[in-house]
Amino acid sequence: MRAVVTGGAGFIGAHLSRALVGRGWEVVAVDDLSTGRAGNVADLTAEPAFTLVEGDVSQPFDIDGPVDAVLHFASAASPPDYLARPLETMRVGSLGTQHTLELARRNDARYLLASTSEVYGDPLVHPQAETYWGNVNPVGPRSVYDEAKRFAEAMATAYRRTHGTDVKIVRIFNTYGPGLRPGDGRAVPNFIAQALRREPLTIYGDGSQTRSFCYIDDEVQGLLALLLSDWTGGPMNIGNPEEHTIAELARLVIELTGSSSELAFQPLPADDPVRRCPDITLATQQLGWKPEVCLADGLRRTIAWFRDTELR
Repeated sequence: MRAVVTGGAGFIGAHLSRALVGRGWEVVAVDDLSTGRAGNVADLTAEPAFTLVEGDVSQPFDIDGPVDAVLHFASAASPPDYLARPLETMRVGSLGTQHTLELARRNDARYLLASTSEVYGDPLVHPQAETYWGNVNPVGPRSVYDEAKRFAEAMATAYRRTHGTDVKIVRIFNTYGPGLRPGDGRAVPNFIAQALRREPLTIYGDGSQTRSFCYIDDEVQGLLALLLSDWTGGPMNIGNPEEHTIAELARLVIELTGSSSELAFQPLPADDPVRRCPDITLATQQLGWKPEVCLADGLRRTIAWFRDTELR
């Protein structure tokens, strides 16, 4: 089997590529390296089954040879990244999605779209099930990411209805683990890097807002289970339903790192969700999937990786 993974040098894309190669797949990773890093897949470069192609999927492209699956994970994902690259984020969610869907259609390949919990916006329903249509500000600063993903879902669904493309759509909630950049801008890598440097941990707002954090190994297992399933019933949440406040996360990171860092509070950014937690009933029923790694254990593994790799 041969897969094309766009964003294959990004955080989740690199872990996906590694897992697919480990299962005996050939993988072509396509990444423009704007937020992804070649170092994320350095261990795969010696593998005959792995190829990294530097390219922008917002431009038309093709892959020589057969393609059995296309996994579209290209996009800036952290708020600082997509706010710094708003037009590029919109293009990869629109043109990039169409180009990757065309690649899947030409090859009669199954297609996995990486969507996001951001399609729910600042939700009025809690926890968020796939049937909830969301509460998104379409012209707010975060809309460049939120609406790009909502458009991508609509495009993928149109390909399924029009061309019969085997489309799977995953809505990913906060995911963390080894491979995140220290300056990524999201809570877990920010807190770990700050704690290890004994700097104040920056919390936006009063810290009472909640998120649900899924360890990368659990996330990848859920993604591959969906990719290889017969599910065609629409988007599916893959995330950890264990909900934590941002302040709880910060204090746990300080405890696990043994840091002397304190908490520093900054104003909450515009349109930042107050609560975020997935309803994973659908994934559990259809895939038999649920996360297994608790937050403390996942953070210990991530902290160890940061100590050994990023902050030596």
